[in-house]
Amino acid sequence: MSRREVAMLLIQEGNSPKSQWPLTKDSTIIGRETDSDIQIDDRQVSRQHAEIMLMPDGYYMLRDLGSKNGTFLNGQPVASEPKLIRNGDEISIALCAKSTFVAEEATAPAIIGQRKPGLRMDVAAKRVWVMSEEIDPPLSLAQHNLLELLYTHAGHVVSRDEVVAVVWSEEEAEGVSEQAIDALARRLRERIAEIDPNNKYVETVRGHGFRLNLAEN
Repeated sequence: MSRREVAMLLIQEGNSPKSQWPLTKDSTIIGRETDSDIQIDDRQVSRQHAEIMLMPDGYYMLRDLGSKNGTFLNGQPVASEPKLIRNGDEISIALCAKSTFVAEEATAPAIIGQRKPGLRMDVAAKRVWVMSEEIDPPLSLAQHNLLELLYTHAGHVVSRDEVVAVVWSEEEAEGVSEQAIDALARRLRERIAEIDPNNKYVETVRGHGFRLNLAEN
């Protein structure tokens, strides 16, 4: 996609794989399905919940697609009849996801400060989000196992022996060097830094091991 300014929907609350969704189509579908233009992964959200439409005059309209739990614009319910949306308007999907509409002319300044430092994992699905943006391509198995170990003990120091026991097989463990452990931690930091280079999530605690900081200011 080109770098021209486009209107965006910024996710403030809710389970969505992205924090920023550019509105590049004439019709943008918000829903629970993975093939939705904007996905909100929550059972309260209908498969096809709401639609944002770009009109010929350049304005954007919002309408509900017959959802079970409703669509709300600045706290007011939206029906199938389209409602005009303006820069800064709040759009709520089933009251489980809140977002802000940002018009084209306000995109650049609006994005600044919206992405909050933080990391979360879906361990079962082996998916990782940094600042609400999913790491893609996914982490390697060794990187994921290390991060999962740190994630389940977030804020606490995990020893190098614990790292070896989780990441390497019993047969491999005896030959694992300090350099190999450090190299794995460095590669994990580099993958996280692809999205957020300004915060240090994986911290080396000298003489002890590693610690995961989920968010920093």
